[in-house]
Amino acid sequence: MSGVPKAEFRSYYGRPIVKKPVWRNDIPAYFFTGGLAAGCALMAAGADLTGRRRLRRAGRLAALAALGASGYFLVNDLGRPERFHHMLRVAKPTSPMSVGSWILAAFGPAAGVAAASEVVPALVPRWAGRAAGYAAAGLAPALATYTGVLIADTAVPSWHEAYPELPFVFAGSAMASGAGVGLIAAPTGENGPAVRMAVAGAAIELAASRRIENRLGLLSEPYREGRAGRLLRAGRALTAAGVVGALLGRRSRVVSALSGAALLVASVATRFGIFEGGVASTRDPKYTVVPQRQRRGAP
Repeated sequence: MSGVPKAEFRSYYGRPIVKKPVWRNDIPAYFFTGGLAAGCALMAAGADLTGRRRLRRAGRLAALAALGASGYFLVNDLGRPERFHHMLRVAKPTSPMSVGSWILAAFGPAAGVAAASEVVPALVPRWAGRAAGYAAAGLAPALATYTGVLIADTAVPSWHEAYPELPFVFAGSAMASGAGVGLIAAPTGENGPAVRMAVAGAAIELAASRRIENRLGLLSEPYREGRAGRLLRAGRALTAAGVVGALLGRRSRVVSALSGAALLVASVATRFGIFEGGVASTRDPKYTVVPQRQRRGAP
């Protein structure tokens, strides 16, 4: 018997349904440097608690430097510096961008005072630097994860659907990158906390990243294919190599430094891979319509 052929999915002239994000590469760079600042602040606090002076110094100075770079990338994307100031006119708990602006505003002075206590101890007493360092470490988890919440709160299909995992990917990546700084800058006798943080961060990041690439069904495709897929695979490989090197080369200054560099590059690749995966999901309308039809039970 003849019948109507099964309809195939189409969009209007094949045009995208969701508008591509207007963000440039400044934004994934901002994600990386903000996470690096958070990871370094956590590592510095741990070093301070365990009496590792050189590891603490490296963490505090790197946290401030990374935060400065993060601010540059954010302002460069916004176009005008006063736009960041304007975001502080209100506090909107339901807006990840508003909450993130206040987190940055609170983290910056704390990280600055902690770093100043290392550079000019005559002006900033040790107790003040210690209190500021712990304050920065307390804000670090929020700083590391709010950007994951921010992009999941958009209409970009592969970002929005991955909302449970993205904060964990960003948190693990931040921890691993902060540990990378410690492995590079601190002597082998002091890098124990950095090694442990690298292992924990890598485990969180790899587990959440793998879940994104397998749980989302059709919306996992953009993370496995093209430029995003290559970046994320490179990030996983470098993260694993960095952790193995950190564990096996704990007494080698060269191996530790190479492991730290691998963790830093892995974090960059992960942030850019997640960014590219989301952008790729806006180009093909099937990533918008097919999941919607599936949720409604349509054939």
